[in-house]
Formats: sequence, C-alpha cells, structure tokens
Amino acid sequence: MIAGINTDVIVMAIWGVIFIIFLIKLFQSIRLVPTKSAYIVERLGKYHSTLDAGFHALVPFVDKVSYIHDLKEETIDVPPQECFSCDEVNVEVDGVIYISVIDPVKASYGVVDYRYAAIQLAQTTTRSVIGTLDLDRTFEERDVISAKVVEVLDQAGAMWGIRVHRYEIKNITPPETVKNAMEMQVNAEREKRALLAKSEGDKQSKINRSEGVKAETINHSEGEMQRRINEAEGKGEEILTIARATAESIERMAAVIAAPGGKNVVRMQLGAQYLKQMDGLSSSKSKVVLPGNMMDFDHWMNSIGLEESKTKK
Repeated sequence: MIAGINTDVIVMAIWGVIFIIFLIKLFQSIRLVPTKSAYIVERLGKYHSTLDAGFHALVPFVDKVSYIHDLKEETIDVPPQECFSCDEVNVEVDGVIYISVIDPVKASYGVVDYRYAAIQLAQTTTRSVIGTLDLDRTFEERDVISAKVVEVLDQAGAMWGIRVHRYEIKNITPPETVKNAMEMQVNAEREKRALLAKSEGDKQSKINRSEGVKAETINHSEGEMQRRINEAEGKGEEILTIARATAESIERMAAVIAAPGGKNVVRMQLGAQYLKQMDGLSSSKSKVVLPGNMMDFDHWMNSIGLEESKTKK
C-alpha cells in the first residue's frame, strides 16, 4: 500500500515537472521583437524564418531563436596595431568602424562573428595601405586610408550581411625618436617662416619709405614748379597791367594836349615841377649844372616839344 502511494506521488511529480517545462516552453515560444531588431528562428536545427519587430508565436520544442541581431548602426573600436610605412618607420594606428546589419541571415550564417571579422579586415587593410605611404603622407592621407578600408569592408560585407558606413583613424603614433625629429622639423619650418615674414616686412617697409620719399619729392617739385609758374604769370600780368596803364595815361595826356588850351595846362604843370626841383639846389652838398639862361622857360618848353617850331608857323 505504501509502495503504491509512493509510485503515484512520483508519477504526479513527473507529470508536474513536465507541465512546468511545457509552460516554460510555451512562454518562451511567445516573442516580442523590438524595433530595429531581427530574430533568426531555426526549426529542428534548420533555418526557418526571420522575425521582424512585433508579436510572434513559435512552436514549442520545435522552433528556437538562435540569433538576435540589432539593426541599428553600431560603433566598433579597432585596437591599436603596429604598421610600417614606406620609409620603414614603425607607427601605431587605431581607429573606429561604423557598421550596421542589413541581412540578418547572412550575418548569422555567412560568418562566425562579423564584428571580429570586420576588425581583423580593417587592421590588415590599414597595414597594407600605410605600407605604400611615407610617414609624412600618413598624416595627410587619412581620408585615403579610410576610403580604402571602407571599400574592402564593403566587398566583404556583401557576403557577411553588413554595411560599413565609414572608418575613421583615431591616432597615428610614431616612435618617440621620430616624434622628436618631427617636432624639430616643425620648429625649423616655423623659424624659417618667421625669418621670411620678417624679411618681407623689412622689404615692404623700405619700399614704403622709398615710395613716400619719392612722392614727397614729386609733390615738392610740382609745388615749386607751380609756384614759379604762378610768379611768372603774376609778373606777366603786372607788366601787362603797367603797360596798359601807361598806354592809357599816354593816350589821355595826348587827348588833353590835343584839346583846346591843353598845351597851356601842361606848360603850367611842368613849370610847377620845374620850380619845385629848383628848391633843392640850395644845398651845399649838391652840384648842379644849369643852362646859361635859367629864365628862358619858353626855350626849355620848346626843347621838350610843347611849342611848335618856327618852321611850322
């Protein structure tokens, strides 16, 4: 009797365990796939379907989610590695890859680990590209190296179900001795540029000063020339004005003399001037030569042409 009871209990326990396992499997067969995710389902060990975002129910004990892929773009660090440039300089290079899964099936069955495979391919491609460049160009041709790595990864990514968006080199670290030599070279270039800039400045300064002296000399000469021209024109105008005034006064005097009684007026003015000049003869320091007949005024007037000659009469 007791043995029968124990057997029933064991059977019930076994059925209870089976029921619990069934519930667990039933619960596991219900899948809620998030956005930008893909679940790879295998049925009895063989690929069956790919679950997109949403609610899905699987067959318990038959279907199994073997791979889960995130379809968003992800960043993968490429560890530092040693590379030799074309001029046999050892440099350490590291970078970062930006990739995303575009074919979950190929990403699951086309390669064991697409992340590890992408890192290894990026490292080998970087080494091969840097091996064709001089050390100086490795710092300048980062875009070329990145483009070449992306090209090679895209070709492999077509089989791996991934897309490589870009590859960026983070650091290119040369040896300490090379770094010191590069710093010395940079300092020498800076000193050279400083000397060239100083010499160019001195040259331009001398040119500016000479041009200033030249402009000053030209301005001074032009000013002196204009001054002389103005003086000459002023003197010419003065001479012309005096000549015009003299001609005008002569014409007026001639008109006065030609007028009735004009000769008498002129005789009176000349006589007054004659007598005025006689006042200065009383000085003891003056030496004067006088005509024989000082009182013959008519004779003196005839000598200057104010009296008509006897022949005309």
